[in-house]
Amino acid sequence: MADIKAVCVFCGASNNAPKEHMESGAEFGQMLASLNIRLVYGGGDCGVMGAVANAVLKKGGQVTGVFPMSLKNIENEHSSLSEIIMVESMHERKRIMFERSDAIVVLPGGFGTMDEMFEIITWKQLLFHNKPIVIFNHNGYWDSLVVLMENIINKGFARPETRDLYKVVDSLDGIIQAVGA
Repeated sequence: MADIKAVCVFCGASNNAPKEHMESGAEFGQMLASLNIRLVYGGGDCGVMGAVANAVLKKGGQVTGVFPMSLKNIENEHSSLSEIIMVESMHERKRIMFERSDAIVVLPGGFGTMDEMFEIITWKQLLFHNKPIVIFNHNGYWDSLVVLMENIINKGFARPETRDLYKVVDSLDGIIQAVGA
């Protein structure tokens, strides 16, 4: 983990997310803080993303939030972060989150999370970066997505080596190992 100073986390912003995913997000945040790894995320104070950020902060860690102005009427930006960067667009948000991180971790989330994940995987496929991308399949949350991604590869819409662009893990320790690899 010596080379990993900051991890970008893509995850859900819904407060309706199952408690188990909120709790695993908080546990992951505690792990990041204990490893002295900065969290870079979407800047919200809700859902799994809020749980991760609050856990990092509670344990004395550093958090950078990147929050689009267009979301102000939809969700609240976190008011207690180490750093908040206000941006104009979702694309700018993703770019800055990517630029400020050494690895990307995808926790349970919705369509926005999938948008972020697929864009960052595509950037890696196009050789724009070589940062680790880890999908945390907590309690099988991403099982259907993993099947879909395999189908895309098996049907010839992506090359078999596409599997090497990301790792799917089912434990928090697995995230740390995959990011540190």
